[in-house]
Amino acid sequence: MANYTAADIKALREKTGAGMLDVKKALDAADGDSDKALEIIRVKGLKGVAKREDRAASDGLVAIEVAPSSDGSGETGVLVEINCETDFVAKNATFTTLADRVLAAAVASEAADVESLLAAPTDGGTVADLVAETAATLGEKLVVRRVVRVSGEKVASYLHRTAKDLPPQVGVLVATDAAGAEVGRDVAMHIAAYSPTFLTRDDVPAETVENERRIAEETARNEGKPDAALPKIVEGRMNGFFKENVLLDQAFARDPKTTVGKVVEGAGGTVTGFARFRVGA
Repeated sequence: MANYTAADIKALREKTGAGMLDVKKALDAADGDSDKALEIIRVKGLKGVAKREDRAASDGLVAIEVAPSSDGSGETGVLVEINCETDFVAKNATFTTLADRVLAAAVASEAADVESLLAAPTDGGTVADLVAETAATLGEKLVVRRVVRVSGEKVASYLHRTAKDLPPQVGVLVATDAAGAEVGRDVAMHIAAYSPTFLTRDDVPAETVENERRIAEETARNEGKPDAALPKIVEGRMNGFFKENVLLDQAFARDPKTTVGKVVEGAGGTVTGFARFRVGA
């Protein structure tokens, strides 16, 4: 019988994310040698890549790095989302290390989309190679789902954990001018909670505004509102739409009596851009 302990099983499970039975079988086949057992698990994982392709990868984490912009104009924040199949793997050290390496490659390569990021170099191969190798080790489908870069004079960031034992599930970047940096992190925390879609009203596509206005008018008519009152009612409902979806119009999370726009204005600053990722959303 192979010579290994419960501690050996635990260590290999933590390293690979593999199930108890798979780890024990690998240790048995490797006669208790942890390195050989790890290789067996990885080979088994590689063989299972095709089978995993149709499985859902809706768990995972987000990661952020903010650094000086390469052109010296200010700062650039990079936000990536990497998915796996289970929360067990999401908090596994092998998976979180993968995320760190993918984020580093995104920063170094200045990749602005997933295709470019997967082709970016890392440790003698590409990010795509690294993801495939790690997927083989962990035995789950892994996906680099999205990446975004936000640049500005100053960039604030915020990462939020939806559970204490899991890595961050929500990530936010906010670009401001120098004065706006004073409230940048507060705004980032607000975005994490309220998930706005647009920065300003001007950023809302005209067709979206027209559609919302049409819905508001039709709804008012169906409610039997008099024609004379329709313009005011529609305008009120459009303001409600903007307050729900436009960052600067939203009621500020820390003080709902004011808006995000007024908070930024009070600091003498300007928000120039933002991005928000939530794992699986």
